[in-house]
Amino acid sequence: MKIVITDLDHASADVEREVAATAGAELVLTQGTDPAEVVANAAGADGLLVQYAAITAEVLDALPSVRAVGRYGVGVETVDVDAATARGVAVCNVPDYGTEAVSDHAVALALTVGRGIGTLDRNLRAGVTDLTPALPVHQFAGRIFGVLGYGAIGRATARKAAGVGFEVIVTDATLAPGTATPEGYEVVGQGELLRRAQVLSVHVPLVPSTRHLLDAAALATMRPDAIVVNTSRGGVVDTDALVAALAEGRILGAGLDVFETEPLPADHPLTRFDRVVLTPHAAFYSEESYAELKRRTIGNVVDVLAGRTPRNIVNPGVLRGG
Repeated sequence: MKIVITDLDHASADVEREVAATAGAELVLTQGTDPAEVVANAAGADGLLVQYAAITAEVLDALPSVRAVGRYGVGVETVDVDAATARGVAVCNVPDYGTEAVSDHAVALALTVGRGIGTLDRNLRAGVTDLTPALPVHQFAGRIFGVLGYGAIGRATARKAAGVGFEVIVTDATLAPGTATPEGYEVVGQGELLRRAQVLSVHVPLVPSTRHLLDAAALATMRPDAIVVNTSRGGVVDTDALVAALAEGRILGAGLDVFETEPLPADHPLTRFDRVVLTPHAAFYSEESYAELKRRTIGNVVDVLAGRTPRNIVNPGVLRGG
């Protein structure tokens, strides 16, 4: 079997080479995102591994031997899934590879903002040892940590937040307010979550119904000591409304890893607040999650080509013949 990596900005493809060698597959690393480049580079391929290249109906028609496409990551927006399905091509992703890394990052942002560590660090480097600029600082025990979206990452975040002493409350479209999660966390409605949370950690996908879910009206219902943490998608939060809430002191701070515009401009208004911690869409990364992503992306494609059901497939009907 021949597997072609269409494009990859990772430091190496050693993990993919290891998996391919074990499976007896030929692995070819190319770098091209233009459709013509992809077609030329992937001639004769049985499977494709894709990072940014668009795999369209035209590309698939020009590569009739391709039987599986593996996407590095959760989303498959670069792949025309309908076209692939119509041609019997399996499309695979890795929807849950970053659960531990992202939840680690969400809690780390909450703790960093909550303890004023960013302010204390910057001031100490400048020779200022006064604690006052970082106040208020609260202990975690007894503080309310709201989890907005209780998928795999939300569950992991809740577990870790509870582990350092927070009282966790949860909102999710699949859970009824007034009940409890299997782990024992109180389930509340979204309005109550916003009103009560002293940390609000966002873990919902970006779809039309969640775009600007945290808008000016939602932020206006939050506590003045609240911290907003977002490691999901930038568009879930209305950036202008968040800046206004911070500037007017209507919320305490924010820890943000994702933004509506990425990369975040160096002169963006968010960079002006001491009680805001910013990271460059890095929550997904750990040495472990990075290797897992690579291993599972090629592993899914190898499984399809070997006649096995992969761990993750977006269009499973192609394996059932319909």
